[in-house]
Parts: sequence; structure tokens; C-alpha cells
Amino acid sequence: MSTRDAIAVLAAAVLLAALLGNNPQQTAKATATPLDNPDGTRPGLAPLTSRADRTAARHLIGRLRTKGMGPKTGYTRTRYGENWADTAANVPYAGNGCRTRDDLLVRDGHDLSYRGGSPCDVVALSLDDPYTGRTIAWRKKHADDIQVDHVVPLSYSWRMGAGRWSAAKRLRFANDPLNLLPVDGDTNEAKGGSGPASWLPPQRRVRCAYAVRFAQVALKYGMPVTRADRATMIRVCR
Repeated sequence: MSTRDAIAVLAAAVLLAALLGNNPQQTAKATATPLDNPDGTRPGLAPLTSRADRTAARHLIGRLRTKGMGPKTGYTRTRYGENWADTAANVPYAGNGCRTRDDLLVRDGHDLSYRGGSPCDVVALSLDDPYTGRTIAWRKKHADDIQVDHVVPLSYSWRMGAGRWSAAKRLRFANDPLNLLPVDGDTNEAKGGSGPASWLPPQRRVRCAYAVRFAQVALKYGMPVTRADRATMIRVCR
């Protein structure tokens, strides 16, 4: 092989490695802080570590209105529309032909595999779980190992006034990527419908980021939080 041929082969190998390295389905994705991700279209939940960011976080949380929590009377999941509907208006990913859950798995997962012939149906992936810090190797046959968490739980929103929202607004709330994070299934089950005063992610370093995401959703939908929840959110961002 001539020197020129060897250089060409080496250049091709470097280019191929670069292309594979930039493939979002093959590499872990850089996560975004909630302050840098106001529409929820960037992956994950990166911690807020700088003094300036944590000050900005407390300022944002301080804008939340507070009120007492109402009863759960009348709440059912069906009040928020079909599960993972692609028909919510005015939220990212809506109308793209894929279920919301799959959109979120694609947003946050890496090493993705799809069902043959489908551009949507994710059957395997790896997820860097923001709540526990673990990397989860997921297969669809064990679907509940990863659940898509509503950061502000649907039942919480109902108790804070969502029963008076229009059906269209509740559908947006349930499918808005700002309010959705794929996470460890058992951890999500433990959270249930809790607010931040009762539940925070086990991974302490993301607690302020979680509080900001909770506040962003509540502010976007004009929803109050309890006084205890707001106090906890401010505390974890000090």
C-alpha cells in the first residue's frame, strides 16, 4: 500500500469514527439543565451547580403561587385524555405520528433499537436515569423497568385546580415534554402523586434541577403549589 493510500484509509477510518460518535442513537446524550431547557425538548435533567444558576432557580421558584391542596374527588387518568396521545395541541412532538412515550424514550435514551419497519416503536435502549444516577439497559418485554414520569403528577395537578381546566389543556399537560422524564420504574412508583415536600429524587445532586422543572411546569400552566412544596423547592436550591 502506498503512503497516499494509507493516508486515505486512515482518513476514512477517522471520518467513520466521528460519524458513529455523533450518532445520537449510539452515544449517551449530553443532558441539559432545566434553565437551559424551557420547552423540555433537550434530554435529561442536569444538576444546577453554579451559584448564579441556583440563585436563578430560587428566583423562578419564588414566582409560584401557593394554596392549600384540594381533594382528589373526581380524579381519573381518563380526565387527561388517551394515554400518550399524539393529538395534544401546541406541545413539542405532537402530531408527528409517534406516541408521546416513544418520543420521550428517543429524546433521552441512547443505543436505541426500533421494531422492524416502525420509525416510532422503541424496543430497546439505554437510559441514564436522572433520579437514581443508574444506567438502565431496557427492553420492551420488561416495559415497566422504565416509566415516563409526570414531574408534576396528574393527580397533584387535579388537587391544585386542574379539574376546572378544559379537556384540551389537561391533554397538553399530560403530554408536554416539559413535564415528562423517562426514569427508573420502581422509583417512579415510589413517588406516586407526591409533591416535592413529600418526595425528591434519591440522587441528591439533581434535586434543585428537579425543583426547577416542577416549578417551570406549574408556572407554564398557571398552577399553584402548596406552601410546603414551594418552601422545599427553595431549600434544595440554596
